[in-house]
Amino acid sequence: MDATHSKSAFVYGQVRRALRSGRYAPGQRIDPATLAVEFNTSPTPVRFALYRLVGEALIADHARAGLHVPLLTEVALRDLYDWMERLLLMACDIGVAPTAQETGTLEIASADDDLVKSTWQLFDTIARATAHRSLHHAVKQANDRLAPIRRAKQGLIEHGFEELSELNRHWQARDIPALKSALRDYHERRKQLVPCIVALLNDRSDFLH
Repeated sequence: MDATHSKSAFVYGQVRRALRSGRYAPGQRIDPATLAVEFNTSPTPVRFALYRLVGEALIADHARAGLHVPLLTEVALRDLYDWMERLLLMACDIGVAPTAQETGTLEIASADDDLVKSTWQLFDTIARATAHRSLHHAVKQANDRLAPIRRAKQGLIEHGFEELSELNRHWQARDIPALKSALRDYHERRKQLVPCIVALLNDRSDFLH
């Protein structure tokens, strides 16, 4: 791997983690020149990294307006919630692979835990336990796309810790019927809130501009 590709891979990983952690809000512009200075590199590997993220739908290319964290429409957000729900239900139906019997434990200790991070980890754990690489990859992509939205709309969801703890209890007990029912309820609540979430994200995006 040459220096440009090595640096690009590094920037890709850093920006991907920043998106997941909520450093960038939905609708926020991502400036390649600023990242080049931050990572002490030329613009070329930064652009390689960012357009790789564009290909994964984690960043949107608005041509002359530049690169932004996606700001989803109501239809697109509802579709994304539905896609994640379907993927997780499919993982439940596939079940835990024999080689993964000892994997897939996740402790959610208290409401002080990072709820967005814990949600990402639980959904990733459920998909990874199937040992089905394509499914796991799809869940990771959907997880990453939802992470900035989960962080931005935290105030709209009441009892989020209790909700995630219930999902985790069903998963730890391998009570798959209860887990599937709870996953459907979890995503239905969010789909009902889509208009409020999109309005909130648009208000914040207007503030950023």
